[in-house]
Amino acid sequence: MLRRRQFISSTSAAISAVGLSPWMAKSGSSNPAGTTTWGAEDLAQVALEAGRGKRVGLIGCGWYGKCDLLRLIQVADVDVVSLCDVDRRMLGHASDLVAQRQLSRQKPRGFHDYREMLAARDLDLVLIATPDHWHALPMIAACEAGADVYVQKPVGVDVLEGEAMLHVARQTKRVVQVGTQRRSTPHLIDAKQRIIDQGKLGAIGHAEVYCYYHMRSRDTAEPIPVPDYFDYDFWTGPAPKLPFRGITHPRSWRAFMEYGNGIMGDMCVHMLDTVRWILDLGWPKQVHSIGGIHVEKGKTANISDSQSATFKFDDLSVVWQHRSWGAPPDPRYPWGATIYGEKGTLKLSVNRWDFEPFGGGPAESGQVELEFAQFPEDEHEPDLERHVAPAIRRHLQDFLAATAQRTLPVADILQGHISSSACVLANLSLELGRSLIYDPATRTIPGDEVATARLARDYREPWVHPRAVLAGE
Repeated sequence: MLRRRQFISSTSAAISAVGLSPWMAKSGSSNPAGTTTWGAEDLAQVALEAGRGKRVGLIGCGWYGKCDLLRLIQVADVDVVSLCDVDRRMLGHASDLVAQRQLSRQKPRGFHDYREMLAARDLDLVLIATPDHWHALPMIAACEAGADVYVQKPVGVDVLEGEAMLHVARQTKRVVQVGTQRRSTPHLIDAKQRIIDQGKLGAIGHAEVYCYYHMRSRDTAEPIPVPDYFDYDFWTGPAPKLPFRGITHPRSWRAFMEYGNGIMGDMCVHMLDTVRWILDLGWPKQVHSIGGIHVEKGKTANISDSQSATFKFDDLSVVWQHRSWGAPPDPRYPWGATIYGEKGTLKLSVNRWDFEPFGGGPAESGQVELEFAQFPEDEHEPDLERHVAPAIRRHLQDFLAATAQRTLPVADILQGHISSSACVLANLSLELGRSLIYDPATRTIPGDEVATARLARDYREPWVHPRAVLAGE
């Protein structure tokens, strides 16, 4: 069994010998996780050296905050020095867990307010895993404090939040990786290399992305008192302050459009981004969506239980569908992407991929490989999506390598912004009942003043929407 300390010891000499130059020499790309030439072992070595001694802070110590941070500790000798959360119990639990897992065994400093954590300007890396409505302001503040940032998807809850985040990242020259880790999922990289890059699909004219998980909350309970260990006002921040319910915190805040973008922003963003990455697509030319609450009526949740969206690109359309009820058409693919080509069909998910050629020839497939031998703690870590852990590790390695080379990571803020905003636009299309064409050059929906005005949500005082940073360009 190869423990991380042994791995560090065995690879340090090799890293010292090759330095960081192999990135440019071997990949010729700023996106090593997505290339055909950058091997997993080389990336791991570069990331290990790049992360050594980096001072790390985490904002948002819940489910995915801990998942991301503990994977980072697995792949590099970082020093986690700061944690921030408005839930006192969650903060304490994360602090104890980090002390057990990082090599120094030191407890990080604890903060209630992310602004106080960033004020010292002593962090190299900041991870942000708050609810969606709290992504933009901390990410911008972290960049302005001189840190490189790993921020969870979707990048924000409206289009102009994403534009502001992109603007500040470029202005401050910070590396920002978005948590769309399908771009770093080993078996999906394998599918891209073996099927897409070798042209086995032929001409591609259509793709479908979908989610049929029963993930919409069915809660009908009345509001309850706010726990004394939880600062609900700060947690609400710039969002509308709804009555506090048992599902509001933690995790099931996703049931409310006030705090996120529904299943569209939670699940479509991953699979749409996967197709965009694999097929090298930019902004959609048009977005149209229909749906609503068709089956699960009378619940506390206000997100759609059924929704379809069409994202039109130059030579193909990508169609999304989710249902939080009923059965999936293919039980092996309850959440995934299907890409249709003239020579075959490729199905992709977080667990596997399958290629079926037309007119004969061998089918091909692959699946996730768990890494319990190298990272045995994965097997028993509470709440960890074990099949996703390898992707998170590689995504963080790509992030670390980009910070060393000052290049764009595979899920750069621009890519995260495009995929996130496409989903935001789909929700807006559903609400307004018409197709939308977004122009990123003008940051408007030409000819549609009502829709353009909805590209930024109103913020609850005293918080100020970050679109203000765009005015000074």
